[in-house]
Amino acid sequence: MRVDLGQDDEPEIGLIALIDCIFFLLMFFMVATSFKQQVGQREARELPITLPTSDVSLKAAQAAADPLVIGIDARGQVYVANAPMSVQALHERLRQEAQANPKRPVRIDGDQRASYQQVVQVLDLCAFEGLTQVSLRTRP
Repeated sequence: MRVDLGQDDEPEIGLIALIDCIFFLLMFFMVATSFKQQVGQREARELPITLPTSDVSLKAAQAAADPLVIGIDARGQVYVANAPMSVQALHERLRQEAQANPKRPVRIDGDQRASYQQVVQVLDLCAFEGLTQVSLRTRP
């Protein structure tokens, strides 16, 4: 016995449920993704490190004759001979030093809280100008 249920409807996709699902996924990814980094988060993400100690570095630093000392403080400010200097002025100073004596040793005294990027930037400037005898100061 056959039961007649009326007209046979074709199956259709429920667009309302699909739109709700896509909207939910969109909201999830918007909340889970951070579009702008907070100012206070940058310092919290840096690793608190302590510079290693080395007895050899002390002997090597004493053996080097008249190095050009470049200091980097915790805020990233660069100093040459205890005088603050911009990155552009440091670049000019390194160019002058390389022209005068390309074999002159350079010593970078970086604060342990200084950004690694600042130290790498000074190393890049030294390499760009041809100063290859670069050392990093550590605690004895």
